[in-house]
Amino acid sequence: MNLSLFLARRIYSGSDSGRQVSRPAVLIAMIGIAIGLAVMIVAVSVIVGFKSQIRDKIVGFGSHIQVSNLDAVRSYETYPVLATDSLLDALGAFPYVAHVQRYSTKPGMIKTADAFQGMVLKGVGPEYDPAFFRRHLVEGECPQFSDSSSTNRVLISRSLASRLKLKLGDKIDTYYIQDDIRARRLIVAGIYQTNFSEFDNLFLLTDLGLVNRLNRWQTGQASGVEITLSDYARLDEVTYTLADALSGYTDSYGAEYCVRNVEQLYPQIFAWLDILDVNIWVILVLMVGVAGFTMISGLLIIIIERTSMIGILKSLGAPNRTIRSLFLWFSVFLIGKGMLWGNLLGLAFYFVQRYTGFFRLDPATYYMDTVPVSFNFWLFLLLNVGTLLASLLMLLGPSLLITRIRPASSMRYE
Repeated sequence: MNLSLFLARRIYSGSDSGRQVSRPAVLIAMIGIAIGLAVMIVAVSVIVGFKSQIRDKIVGFGSHIQVSNLDAVRSYETYPVLATDSLLDALGAFPYVAHVQRYSTKPGMIKTADAFQGMVLKGVGPEYDPAFFRRHLVEGECPQFSDSSSTNRVLISRSLASRLKLKLGDKIDTYYIQDDIRARRLIVAGIYQTNFSEFDNLFLLTDLGLVNRLNRWQTGQASGVEITLSDYARLDEVTYTLADALSGYTDSYGAEYCVRNVEQLYPQIFAWLDILDVNIWVILVLMVGVAGFTMISGLLIIIIERTSMIGILKSLGAPNRTIRSLFLWFSVFLIGKGMLWGNLLGLAFYFVQRYTGFFRLDPATYYMDTVPVSFNFWLFLLLNVGTLLASLLMLLGPSLLITRIRPASSMRYE
């Protein structure tokens, strides 16, 4: 067995000649490692979970990629493009495309007896995937949407319903301005709540046919096509592939197609989410620093305590390299035990929050009512490996103290 590893095990177990390592130094070092790693696991879990939930809500309202009219890039008042079945089939054949659906929008206003509210009426067809709104449905049902007829039934957010004092089954008067003022009476079929106020306060969901008639568009026209991907990591790749395929292509009405992904549609939101990565790095650096400095102080105390042993080993011919390896192996044992407790604390927080939602948030401020958590095995592994390596690298300097110890004087050290 390697001599350094053998001696490190003996010291760690406290079985060499009955002499114990300084318990306060060991305890402080392990606590520092445990707290540092636990905080890093919690921070990464929460921030990754927060970013994932915000992204999923944005995608739920508008999918990963939208193909629309180039003239409508900067306006809620959309211009139509031809969205035929052949176009949907062609788009659905591209790699990583999981689902394709049409949509149309029409800005308008809701008016009740004592209030009014601006909104965007979004129409979807029978191919629409309602899974996102069903997950966030709090009352009523998600209607079966149509592209040819209209039931005048809508999904409305709880925030809008509360503001306008609406409940399930109520009739609401909506108004739209184009060449003239047009009115439609709609029925509240369902109420959803995503807690994402930017969208909750804006969108009502209804039939594609109704919105197309309000826009006075021709058969087959729509505001665009929404595309859902099977792998978010391929977002940019698929966006550029579709853009190249549709570049310069116009429909039979002369409209030119434009391809944009969710990050291009909402750059401010995703720039805000990217800033959260800075928070992660700040936390990681601080926690690694805390863990490393506690290990440095612990190692220095242990070296001083073992000065006599170091002198004896040197007098027996042990090189400095072997003795340094001994104390670094000993540090690995301490770091490993601290990391074990840190992992247990971090994972305990994750599972408690994941299955109980114990820690709550104000949805008006954070867009969700519980602290979000997400577990990624590779990030978890990277945190553990990074903590171990960073701590050991920080200990290389203090271990040089061993080379300054002289056998003659150290064996008289008490």
